[in-house]
Amino acid sequence: MVKNFPTYAVLAVIAGGVVIGAWRMFGEESGHSAKSDVVVPPLSGDAALGKAAFDRNCAECHGGNASGTGKGPPLVHQIYNPGHHADEAFFRAAEYGVRQHHWPYGNMPAQPQVSHREVARIVEYVRAL
Repeated sequence: MVKNFPTYAVLAVIAGGVVIGAWRMFGEESGHSAKSDVVVPPLSGDAALGKAAFDRNCAECHGGNASGTGKGPPLVHQIYNPGHHADEAFFRAAEYGVRQHHWPYGNMPAQPQVSHREVARIVEYVRAL
C-alpha cells in the first residue's frame, strides 16, 4: 500500500485539472485551433507599416490581425503580453525560429526574409492590437 495515498490522490486530481485547463486554454477539439476576435484600433505610422509587413510575412499562419489559424497561434493571446513574452522574443523568433512550447502547432521556422526593422514594426502592430 502507498503511504500518503490521500496526498497522491489530491496531487493527481490537481495535475489532471491543470492539463485539462491548459488544453481548453490553448487548443480546441477541432484540430488545435485557437482564434481570437480582434478589434483593430487606429494605427500609428510604424504600426500601420507593421500591419503591412505582418500581412506579407505572418498572417498565413498567425491569421489576419494576428487572430490565429489552424497553422499558428493568435499573437493577441495573453501569452504574448509583454510581461510574458518581451518584444525581444519576437525578434528572436523571426531570426532563429521557435521550438514548440506553448501551442500544438509545431516549430516555427526562422523568417530570414523579414528585416530587423520590419520585425520592430510588426511588434509595434501586434502590441497595438
